[in-house]
Amino acid sequence: MVNLLATSPANGLLPTSRSGVSLNELALGQLSSVAPFEGQIEAVEALLGMVLPKAGRTVGKLGAELVWFSQGQYLAIGFDVDDAVKSKAAITDQSDAWCALEIKGDKSEAVLARLVPVDLRAATFKRGHALRSQLGHMPLHITRTGKDVFRLLSFRSMAGTMVHEISRAMDLLDARG
Repeated sequence: MVNLLATSPANGLLPTSRSGVSLNELALGQLSSVAPFEGQIEAVEALLGMVLPKAGRTVGKLGAELVWFSQGQYLAIGFDVDDAVKSKAAITDQSDAWCALEIKGDKSEAVLARLVPVDLRAATFKRGHALRSQLGHMPLHITRTGKDVFRLLSFRSMAGTMVHEISRAMDLLDARG
């Protein structure tokens, strides 16, 4: 009988770095999609103990984070959503669905500029901002978590391609000197 081992989505592919830019896999813990039912936003906020973020933003406290994920949908990161919320919102466990990467360094914006068709410069995309976009042909969720730090989420099944595309952009930027 084959023994199956649980591994992370980018197992064995990371970490990597070039020219002061590093790419690492993140272990985010529990991830849950939260989609409040009509008229239940205030009840969900009360049960979660946090105000749901505005579109394109994140909120957090004590290791728990809520991220705008799509219209009427939020991603709860790092905490279990209480069963009481299930009567006020559609909740789905997303823990094994996503590959989470962190790219950081003073040239991280330049690397992402080669891959993502949105303006991620600090002047327009500040810490705590989040958006849905594409990385090449893959769906991507991006959150700026620091001055030169981004959290990237794409489907677990695309982890290898995501690491390859970002690493290739890092190589091209590194070749320019």
